[in-house]
Amino acid sequence: MQGAKLLPPVYFLGALALTALLHYILPLAPVIPAPWHLGGLVLVAAGLFLIVAPARTFKSRDTAIKPFEESSVLVQDGLFAVSRNPMYLGMVLVVLGVALLLRGAVPFVVPVALAVVLYVRFIRFEEQALEQTFGDDYRAYKARVRRWL
Repeated sequence: MQGAKLLPPVYFLGALALTALLHYILPLAPVIPAPWHLGGLVLVAAGLFLIVAPARTFKSRDTAIKPFEESSVLVQDGLFAVSRNPMYLGMVLVVLGVALLLRGAVPFVVPVALAVVLYVRFIRFEEQALEQTFGDDYRAYKARVRRWL
């Protein structure tokens, strides 16, 4: 990738802003009935946990958290035993939770778009780099643990 690289939190915050913007620009009758929309709070809380806990794990293992920086450790335990990308999953869940809280149909486009952007801009490159760095260990991990869930 050439030039300045926007990091995942920029896309995450942009997705949150776009979710709210779409809700107010294209307001439709609510499609999620009350009180079911409050389930969005659960998704937001779970998503925030999935962002923060793995970041702490990376920090405690003294390995790179930023995409495109070389990892020194292949983390396979904790949340990484369930998802190869818990932080990205967390970002998508937070945006999905906000869309659910807003109750309209239009904001639900954004979490799907965010998942695609995260894959195209980051995940596929990270997977290649991890395979080059950790070889068979990463391939075995990849065969055992799903990308998202």
